[in-house]
Amino acid sequence: MSKSISTAALEPSAVADAHAQSDDALFRKIAWRIIPFLFLCYVVSFLDRINIGFAQLQMKHDLGFSDAMYGLGAAVFYVGYVLFEVPSNLLLAKFGARRTFTRIMLLWGAASVGMMFVSTPGHFYLLRFLLGVFEAGFFPGIVLYLTYWFPPKRRAGVMSVFFAGVAVAGVFGGLVSGWIMRDMAGVMGLHGWQWMFAIEGAPAVLLGLIALRLLVDTPRDAQWLTQTEQDRLTALCATGHHEKHDNSGMLDALRNPRVYLFAFIYFSLTCASLTLSFWMPLMIRDFGITDVMSVSLYTVVLNAIGAVGLILIARHSDRVAERRKHFACCTIGGGVALAALTLHFPSFPLMLAILSLAATLIFAALPIFWAVPASHLPGKSAAAGIAFISSIGITSGIVSPWVIGQIRTSTGSMDLAVHLLSLLLFASGAALFFGLRRGK
Repeated sequence: MSKSISTAALEPSAVADAHAQSDDALFRKIAWRIIPFLFLCYVVSFLDRINIGFAQLQMKHDLGFSDAMYGLGAAVFYVGYVLFEVPSNLLLAKFGARRTFTRIMLLWGAASVGMMFVSTPGHFYLLRFLLGVFEAGFFPGIVLYLTYWFPPKRRAGVMSVFFAGVAVAGVFGGLVSGWIMRDMAGVMGLHGWQWMFAIEGAPAVLLGLIALRLLVDTPRDAQWLTQTEQDRLTALCATGHHEKHDNSGMLDALRNPRVYLFAFIYFSLTCASLTLSFWMPLMIRDFGITDVMSVSLYTVVLNAIGAVGLILIARHSDRVAERRKHFACCTIGGGVALAALTLHFPSFPLMLAILSLAATLIFAALPIFWAVPASHLPGKSAAAGIAFISSIGITSGIVSPWVIGQIRTSTGSMDLAVHLLSLLLFASGAALFFGLRRGK
């Protein structure tokens, strides 16, 4: 009798273990099926966004562009991106990921290739604006699409892979763009920067065509999943995102105060992360390293450390199913590390270690953050809400570089800008920690 009771008591645990093992196998299967392709697409999209920085090494001289013209053209991208990000994500919810991602990649690839024909400032501004319009919705679309395939407790680890792609794009772009501009210059009478736009823009068009065949809109459309697997996945990811979307979803998002909370948090966080992306080489040079190649190599090392660190931290957040404390530790710790850089220690290894710590913590906060909003937005408002949050956040691409440039020009130092970024990081960590204390 006692033996049967003991066996019965163990059965729920055994069933739970069996479900856990089955779920692990299911999500490994899904991850290997969709993540590598989406990761590759994201790397290409980020490369097409930042290769303008490499092109300026030749393009400004060849076309006679001033620094002001070039800076405006770089910023115009974010204007188009912000204006069309919400509409693009609403189209994904309405027409499905397969056709939406195909449309985005075909158009942004064409615009990126078209950059090779720029000859006047007007052409430059127009194509940069169109590139932002066409690419708008791709990243928030990925965020929304992944909620169809992964439950909340697994999302930070998945998102960390994509943010690691930023580092991959930086490393790959630095190596490949430099090689193309140096060795392809003069081939068929074209400048090196023209070849760079043509060669780096073409993969987006190819990937867009592949997406039309490879991707499916929802788990119910995935023939590579069994009926049992589809049912289990639908039950685990049941968030209401598959409801019919209409204009009321947009209105629901705009009436939700948490959308504005998340938008502020993401804006503050991206101000810091974009600063590291844009200004890290200059910060390393200020540490006393003057050789350009050495600065590039140190930047690659810091990006690689940051990529590994963010994946490990995000996966730990998934494993313990906790977001608020992880995010607060990353943002506040990253803010302290940034502030420590203004102490200007005479030791180069120490300054490099502090910058590496700041980069790792700040970058790690990004995937942890994006694991949160979808769990706090009702199904019909999720697409619009996620895109709105991303749109507000990405305005930092317009605001942050200009403000920091003004501060550096007027003071000759980045110390004041770094302190402001530290305060923004503290505020974002406190906002998520206290703002969601009664949340899910």
